[in-house]
Amino acid sequence: MDAGAIQRSLEGSGLRCTPQRYAVMAFLMGQSKHPTAGEIFEAVNRVDPRSSRATIYNNLRDLVQAGLVREVAAEGRAARFDAKGMRHHHFICDRCGKVEDVDWYDVPGPAPGYLGKRTLRECELIFRGMCAKCASRRVSRRSSS
Repeated sequence: MDAGAIQRSLEGSGLRCTPQRYAVMAFLMGQSKHPTAGEIFEAVNRVDPRSSRATIYNNLRDLVQAGLVREVAAEGRAARFDAKGMRHHHFICDRCGKVEDVDWYDVPGPAPGYLGKRTLRECELIFRGMCAKCASRRVSRRSSS
């Protein structure tokens, strides 16, 4: 995504395009992995060391609330962030914590009235288990025992 597209997406979501917010979005758009807030802070500050940790966290919160970034919560681990525009689900490895994208498919919503007066925006699946790398290590350890 080019600079103009990032600026338009921020402004289209009602957010000012500050240098720090732009830097966070630009970094996330260039990632194939799902970095933590700390990793985002370090990467942004390698390029321009003027952002505080609080500024990065506040911008991530604003980007998540605006729907431009998704926060992927992994139990017992730091949350990870994702700015991919395409809808997708996630797989989280129980052993190494790696977060991988899984192709999107529509999830049937609950029956009418099941959620009471709540309104459902979207259903997202998070698959949990062992990634291919960790699963193969486990198999090789068993076979060598």
